[in-house]
Amino acid sequence: MDDKNPQIRSIVRKMWIGLGCAVLLFAGYIFYLSLSGLPTFEELENPKYDFASQILASDHTTLGRLYIENRVPVKYRDISPNVIKALIATEDVRFEKHSGVDAEAVARVAAKTVLLANRGSGGGSTITQQLAKLLYSDRDFGDMGRLRRTLALINIKLKEWITAIRLERSYTKEEILTMYLNKFNFIYGAYGIQAAAETYFSKSNSELTVPEAAVLVGMLKNPSLYNPVRRREQATKRRNTVLKRMYSNGDLSEAEYEKYIAEPIKIQFKPKSHIDGDATYFRMEVGKEVSQIIRKMDLRKSDGSLYDMYRDGLKIYTSIDIDMQQIAEKTMLQHMNNVQKNLWREWKGKDPWTYHADATQKAIREASMKNLVRSSDRYITMRQNEFEQDLDELESKFPELNFTDIEFDIWTAAERNGLDKTAKRYRITDDQKEIYAKVMADPEYKIAVAKWQQFRKNVRTEFAKKVKMKVFAYNAMGEKDTVMTPYDSIRYHRMFLQTGIVAIDPATGQVKVWVGGINHKYFKFDHIRTKRQVGSTFKPFVYASAITFLGISPCMRVTDQQYTISPGEGQFGLIKSWSPGNAEGRFSGKSMTLYEGLKESRNSVSVYLMKQLKSTRTVLELVNNMGIDKSKVPAQPSICLGAADLTVLEMTGAYASFANNGTYIEPSFIQKIEDKNGKIIYKKTSDEKQALSPDINYVMVDMLKYAVRGAAGFGGIKSEIGGKTGTTNDYVDGWFMGITPSLVVGTWVGGDDRWIHFNSLTYGQGSKMARPFFSEFIRQLELQKVSDYDPNARFPIPPGPQTIVTDCSQYQRSDVITQPKDTIKKKEGEDDFFQ
Repeated sequence: MDDKNPQIRSIVRKMWIGLGCAVLLFAGYIFYLSLSGLPTFEELENPKYDFASQILASDHTTLGRLYIENRVPVKYRDISPNVIKALIATEDVRFEKHSGVDAEAVARVAAKTVLLANRGSGGGSTITQQLAKLLYSDRDFGDMGRLRRTLALINIKLKEWITAIRLERSYTKEEILTMYLNKFNFIYGAYGIQAAAETYFSKSNSELTVPEAAVLVGMLKNPSLYNPVRRREQATKRRNTVLKRMYSNGDLSEAEYEKYIAEPIKIQFKPKSHIDGDATYFRMEVGKEVSQIIRKMDLRKSDGSLYDMYRDGLKIYTSIDIDMQQIAEKTMLQHMNNVQKNLWREWKGKDPWTYHADATQKAIREASMKNLVRSSDRYITMRQNEFEQDLDELESKFPELNFTDIEFDIWTAAERNGLDKTAKRYRITDDQKEIYAKVMADPEYKIAVAKWQQFRKNVRTEFAKKVKMKVFAYNAMGEKDTVMTPYDSIRYHRMFLQTGIVAIDPATGQVKVWVGGINHKYFKFDHIRTKRQVGSTFKPFVYASAITFLGISPCMRVTDQQYTISPGEGQFGLIKSWSPGNAEGRFSGKSMTLYEGLKESRNSVSVYLMKQLKSTRTVLELVNNMGIDKSKVPAQPSICLGAADLTVLEMTGAYASFANNGTYIEPSFIQKIEDKNGKIIYKKTSDEKQALSPDINYVMVDMLKYAVRGAAGFGGIKSEIGGKTGTTNDYVDGWFMGITPSLVVGTWVGGDDRWIHFNSLTYGQGSKMARPFFSEFIRQLELQKVSDYDPNARFPIPPGPQTIVTDCSQYQRSDVITQPKDTIKKKEGEDDFFQ
């Protein structure tokens, strides 16, 4: 026995030495791992998230989001307690006690799972480890064999342990829970607990019930396997497991537990996309505007990089009034449906692409349709799949070319007519012509052109086949099922008249309503900033200039007759006489006041006033001070009839000056931008400009009020209202600019193609195309008692005696002016008025 003791002691000693070496090796390996392939301190302090930026309405409700990942950061205090309790009870019951790694759980897994092969023993990962896995771990094992995969997994687990411990040292328990719930991908584009609550239950996470919270926490184990949309049975079992653990943890009573597990999962599934939410057109414009602000203002983060509105979780505060916006969108759809019905009736049996079109017009319209076909998703997909892969050889030889459709059009035309003749037609430069000649001489070119010709045949065949599809319709869904050729569907959609509507608070310049079209899904182009001819809506600027500089009264009478501005007259610089007619094509010969001239939109009166002004300068200076860049307005007398292309936003901003006592405030819709931490990085400042004196402005408001007096649609409205219609040549554009003391609304209606229009004044004038929207919109604001709209507000009356007579019964001048005076005496201070 004594002989054996030394042997036993030697074995024991060797075992202890071996164990010590193993511990040292393990410790050394852990130390090695801590120095390699782990996140740095800076990375731990600033983990990378892609947060969605929120677009907020004036009441701070969410209009929509801009994102790569639909993730909205929520603070711990805003997370539902039901979610927190479910998460801790299910994933990490000792969360508050450990320091990142739960030794007890690891021992349990080692003993039961590894030694006893009990797979139901549960996992050993803490919430902190799971966060480390989400933030920094890479588990792509690729084509590894079983042994390599096992070793790699052990290596990754050890790294996650170290990272978890570091996270615990860097963050509080509450911060770790918040980071984990904000980071997790709940699938269907729902990143984080807030987006998940909205996607699966159509509510904020703070409103989640216990069973709903249990569903989402259950998904943390495997969101695809426990998907409540597609795998309801598995999701229910997993939810009940979460509820059972909450009961075991003392978070639920037995009665509550029994009640909740008996309930079916009730989801309200609404997956989100960029177009979801109110004011879709507006939100798309916000994205463009914010991008410009970031670049222009050079807004940078602490690391020196520019803010990214799709990743940095900005809060964008806008001026949009959600109640007004929703009323406007609903009213617009009702109104435009009626307008469209009238258009269908007028065009029944006629083809807009050939009707009253000469050869040149037909060619323009055919080219437009060809471009529309080529820009369609169907065509682009066909080109990618059937043609583009055959261009590799040519593209490698001529990298300076894009091999676009128009280039193939040019080359095929050149084969028929010669390159020189084709170059003139397409206005090709000499350098382009030289390159094109080399392309056409290349052996690969013949092959490419042959395939191009075959592709074009395939396109014609494909676009002529009738297929099942959805198209836009004025119904509750905004679309309908039909059978139609793709080519006819393009023509069908181009036949719809579009609209652009803006409402501005004149006292602040803040945009309250933005409707860029009739349906963003089918018509993505926004018409608010599109230049269209403004027609008679420009006339009030001419009247205001004449009243200001000539000192005339709106009671002054003018004969409705043809007036001529001759070459050399005034400072117009005409080279031939200009004698425009009235819209009706005739003159009444009657005398009328300026009130009546504006109300009836007589071209003769506007031409007369322009003659009196002797120059366009005063009008251009006025509109410039009302926010319309004078360089955009032609310095021609025809502007008195509206021969200027301007945007709805510009016109509405200018008319807002009338409603704001003559003061112009630049329209704005982004009030401030905050970063994800609530720091203000941009705040809008507004500059005011006195465009008209209060006395003159009062006269113009009175004239605009007279212009709508007795007009159809305004009966029963309490608000004080003024406005002006506008109709352009061939009834292409219909306008109405409406003003009230607290809201100014600009409305444009027309076709995206200039040949899509009414054919007569019956329905093709601004009073039918645009004004009915305004009257009904104001009526609905009153009926629905929108809090930010005051129907009892009244336009201000300047104090003291009025310098210009507006009461025509008191107007003493009885003579009728039929010819302009030879000279107009300059008023005192005229040159200083627009300073």
